[in-house]
Amino acid sequence: MRFKQLLSSGRIGELELRNRIIMTPMGSNLSEENGHCGERIQAYYESRAKGGAGMLIVGVASIAWPAGSCNPNQVAISTDEFLPGLRALAQRIKQHGCRAAVQLQHAGKIAVCDIAAGRPMLVPSIPSHSPDEMSAALTPDEMAAFVKSYSKKGAKVQYKVADQEDIRKLIEQFAAAAERARRAGFDGVELHAGHGYILSEFLSPDVNFREDEYGGCLENRARLLVEVIHAVKAKAGSDFPVWCRIDALEFRVEEGISLADAVETAAIAEAAGADAIHVSAYANPSSGAGFTEAPLVHRSGGYLAYAAAIKARLRIPVIAVGRIEPEVAEQVLERGDADFIAMGRKLLADPELPNKLLRGEPEAIRPCIYCYTCVSRIFVNDHVRCAVNARTGFEQDVIVAPAEQSRHVLVIGGGPAGMEVARVAALRGHRVTLAEQGRDLGGTVFFSSIVYPENGKLITYLAGQVQKLDVDIRLDTVVDRTFLGALGPDAVVVATGARRDAPPIPGTQQSHVFSGDELRALMTGDDPRVVKAKLPWWQGMLLLLAGIFGITRRASWLRQLSQWWMPVGKRVSIIGGGLVGLELAEFLAERGRQVTVIEEGDKFGIELAIVRRWRVLEDLQHLGVELMNNSTVSSIDGHSLLLAGKGRQISIEADTVILASGATGDLSMAQLSRGLGLETHVAGDCDGVGYIEGAIRSAHAVARAL
Repeated sequence: MRFKQLLSSGRIGELELRNRIIMTPMGSNLSEENGHCGERIQAYYESRAKGGAGMLIVGVASIAWPAGSCNPNQVAISTDEFLPGLRALAQRIKQHGCRAAVQLQHAGKIAVCDIAAGRPMLVPSIPSHSPDEMSAALTPDEMAAFVKSYSKKGAKVQYKVADQEDIRKLIEQFAAAAERARRAGFDGVELHAGHGYILSEFLSPDVNFREDEYGGCLENRARLLVEVIHAVKAKAGSDFPVWCRIDALEFRVEEGISLADAVETAAIAEAAGADAIHVSAYANPSSGAGFTEAPLVHRSGGYLAYAAAIKARLRIPVIAVGRIEPEVAEQVLERGDADFIAMGRKLLADPELPNKLLRGEPEAIRPCIYCYTCVSRIFVNDHVRCAVNARTGFEQDVIVAPAEQSRHVLVIGGGPAGMEVARVAALRGHRVTLAEQGRDLGGTVFFSSIVYPENGKLITYLAGQVQKLDVDIRLDTVVDRTFLGALGPDAVVVATGARRDAPPIPGTQQSHVFSGDELRALMTGDDPRVVKAKLPWWQGMLLLLAGIFGITRRASWLRQLSQWWMPVGKRVSIIGGGLVGLELAEFLAERGRQVTVIEEGDKFGIELAIVRRWRVLEDLQHLGVELMNNSTVSSIDGHSLLLAGKGRQISIEADTVILASGATGDLSMAQLSRGLGLETHVAGDCDGVGYIEGAIRSAHAVARAL
């Protein structure tokens, strides 16, 4: 078995798990507004239990709801009133052979619901405030949703420093919630002692300034956690598993938790009776990009060294988390650096990941592309969703059912939308033909995967699925009136992508000015006319040779080629500060180009999910990319661009100009199909630019409706 360790059983206290894969306790905002676990959240977790995970940890259950809660649709476990929904949730998880646990939390200084209600937030000490580095990147609509709780009538930001009675009550609330979880049928509880919530606030020297027995030295700062563990064991039973999620490090916090602190805290928790330690991390919450360091790590395996350091000190199991691929997870377990692997975003993208590993089909796993769509929704008070899985967060409504009648479906376009339509339609029992005018599947996302490699994994997955489902794939195929008449499909789905028109700027026809399509052609050699018009003859010959050897048909090889050759000069100006422009700017700047991004609007990257936007904007700043908003290019004269904006006109020099704006829907193929009397549907960017999430979501909906 390729994943022998990962798929082997393991124990946490008295609890045995069928494998070492645990779903992380991500906040989902899928409970009802009154804190009850209704059908939405039950279907969401049941889908992942069916998928074969060893255990699911239901995320952030509020022990004092509505007090101390941080999201309006957070799970509540504060009174017996919530037992019916909790029992139903535990039962639906466990009926599939999966263990069910629940994470217990009090949000402390992050209790946004307390602000909305005008209640003081419980804290160990009055916190200091860091400058806001998050709101500048948000659109007005996002900002309005972001601060919604602060703008409600009666909302107020105020704090209550916990006194002895508050601490006693807090301990009792944790213990009562654990006992309630046991009565609800859960197999264990996790104490959330990380991510800036109340237990971690007591642990962090950056937040805890107390001078009593709960402040000062680490032993004192950990006292509350120890007393909570003791109380949980006493009330819920010594045999009832309880473990802690702690921060191994606080990034961007000068006086925050260090790894040495975390190792000692883990040892103290073990001595107090904790049955395992779940190793995460946190970052300064005033920094948007900080969220991609912790707890939403962008670096693959970012916390593994921390888990190994803590594991070396303990006898109890350690749960590792943080963008861990199955192959890496297997190595971690083999080395003994951890005992269990927690996965969050991966199980949102594909709940069936464990079962696919069991079946020996890792290539069939739908990949997470780490775009942060899932968690970004929480920032605007929406529930979790996934860019690559249209069912995530909608499990109770979005059902892939067999078609009433099998039909012949023609899908035009082999990008993500086209392949997703073909995949779902074939799963439903339709006979599918997929026509793509290019020589490979992937569409424009193939080129974007050179810039952002994770997108390439999605293309590989979708291409593999349509091939496995025996979709009739026709490459290098131009669909016209003759083709449609000869094929005679029962239904046509047009997924040909967006049209990219050059902006009406004088000078765009010059040889050093490229549209996005032209840049793609110059890298892949797909359009000889563009290559001849834009490149010197000798570079055209090199590109031809690269095509002969297959280099231009593999994104990874093109990525390597771009390290020493690209058809762009030293100084590059990109017109358009959306998703395409920013990702391209980062790619070029990493390869030594001096990049300027020019955007007509006020904000950059509004098509990017909020958290990923924060990450990209900070990376561009570090790379020295100049971002010019509220600026319009009036002309390109030779190697000079004339800009108007902010009440002035300036001229900047550029060796290469790239047009990264002007994408619009293109329904011309749909109009042709409808003109022939064919039942016609549209999916993806041809009906309005929605990028990967929009493409997958619309494609899934169209395929379900066929």
